[in-house]
Amino acid sequence: MADCIPDPGYAKKIAGQSRNAAQQLPSLTGSQKNAWLEQVAALLLERQDSILQANQLDLIAGENSGLSPAMLDRLRLCQQRIESLAAAVRQICALPDPVGEVISGGRRPNGLQVNRVRVPLGVVFFIFESRPNVTIDAAALCIKSGNSVILRGGREALHSNLALGEILQEALRTEGLPEHAVQLVEFPDRALVGEFLSCGDLIDVTIPRGGKSLIERVCREATMPVIRHYDGICHVFIDESADVQMAKEIVVNSKCQRPGVCNAAESLLIHRAALDRVWPEVAVALQHHKVELRCCQDSLALAPGAVAATAEDYSTEHLALILNVKVVDSLEQAVQHIREFGSAHTDAIVTQSFAAAEAFETLVDSSAVVVNASTRFNDGGELGLGAEIGISTDRFHARGPCGLQELTTYKYVLRGTGQTRG
Repeated sequence: MADCIPDPGYAKKIAGQSRNAAQQLPSLTGSQKNAWLEQVAALLLERQDSILQANQLDLIAGENSGLSPAMLDRLRLCQQRIESLAAAVRQICALPDPVGEVISGGRRPNGLQVNRVRVPLGVVFFIFESRPNVTIDAAALCIKSGNSVILRGGREALHSNLALGEILQEALRTEGLPEHAVQLVEFPDRALVGEFLSCGDLIDVTIPRGGKSLIERVCREATMPVIRHYDGICHVFIDESADVQMAKEIVVNSKCQRPGVCNAAESLLIHRAALDRVWPEVAVALQHHKVELRCCQDSLALAPGAVAATAEDYSTEHLALILNVKVVDSLEQAVQHIREFGSAHTDAIVTQSFAAAEAFETLVDSSAVVVNASTRFNDGGELGLGAEIGISTDRFHARGPCGLQELTTYKYVLRGTGQTRG
């Protein structure tokens, strides 16, 4: 089926089925949703061999088509990643059910009880590239938060996504949940994306997760609200008071632990007063991990083997073992650089000064501001959300890792005893 052209009206049909499922999901109990999550986790572990076989087909096709190492890393599944995925599903299972939570409330002078109650967004169209593990994360978060979801992965992960989608569907059938609560778009046709984006009467929100061109297209064509996840141009700033060992460990982890993801550092800013003391050791540590250093003139002189940075480098999300380096004269200059070249994703400071940390927290307006820790911690699992459907660089409706609460909105519930308005 995946190699065929869908019938006209395919997107409308899928969206309509998802709308019908979304209307049933809010009445499910937390126990029913958790049973489905437990079933998904169990099937992931049980079907590891078939998942890995499907993933291998995608990896071979990706290598043959010239996918970058970063994209291949995002695409790759292994036993450890599948086990981590099952653990993340069980972590979501253990989280409180957000649906029906009373966010705030009180009684009015006339006796009317007014509550603000958390409710699902409705129908989520989730379009993503390369990372098949996101298929499971997104479905798990959407069902737990009472939303139906339409999953449209990229062509490069089609076999992996089909194998994972089969698990999600089997768990729905086994636990008696609405059969269209999770639907996987089996056609990689790009034109079909536009048809889904025109279904604003049936789909409540679109969440794109992928390259900048994808997100720009979605924002341009969508007829429903979009939760955006733009570039991850993340910075680490080494302040003048930074501890050398701490700076070295944080910078190396931020860049090297997994360079092909959005919360990996792309630029290193160094206070001029810390340059001679800190930078040579940090540079050696980075080069030991085979990082290509693209440096300004001041930092280039202290890093043998580095190359000169271009202006374009500082606004590029490399997603590879490449790090831009720039010397700044002050914290304020570091903040200005982040404002000019950053993407409001994740920015960190390494400092022993409480005043500098506080100023950085106040002045840097990103979805996560980190003090004395790796940028890699801006992640749903690391922040206790179980997983995330994306990391929003927007300010509305959600910001940062989007977990269960970010996949809900609220309504007002008024309870009276016969009150009327005069």
